[in-house]
Amino acid sequence: MPRSVNSVASKARRKKLLKQAKGNWGSRGNVLTVAKHTVEKGLQYAYRDRKAKKRSFRALWIQRINAGAREHGLSYSQLMGKLHEKGIDLNRKVLADLAMNNPDSFKSVVESVK
Repeated sequence: MPRSVNSVASKARRKKLLKQAKGNWGSRGNVLTVAKHTVEKGLQYAYRDRKAKKRSFRALWIQRINAGAREHGLSYSQLMGKLHEKGIDLNRKVLADLAMNNPDSFKSVVESVK
């Protein structure tokens, strides 16, 4: 019996990979082996940076809260400590948003813990 090659599936796999590599410069977008390496590396970066994004946003929120707190005579760590003591459960994302976009309500939060 002759050898059977599933060219339909093979072609679909290659087509899928080249579609993912679309937009890359030169042979990275149209040569299968080079495109494969590019796509694999890109997926690794995507996985890594989904984690890093969370870290960088947390750092940004902390900087914004610290800047807002220092306007009212407290440091970030003092503010967070006092919030914890009083049992005020506002996360960093919300506090940073208040400090940036709604300084009056952030001031009332700071005054409530002083």
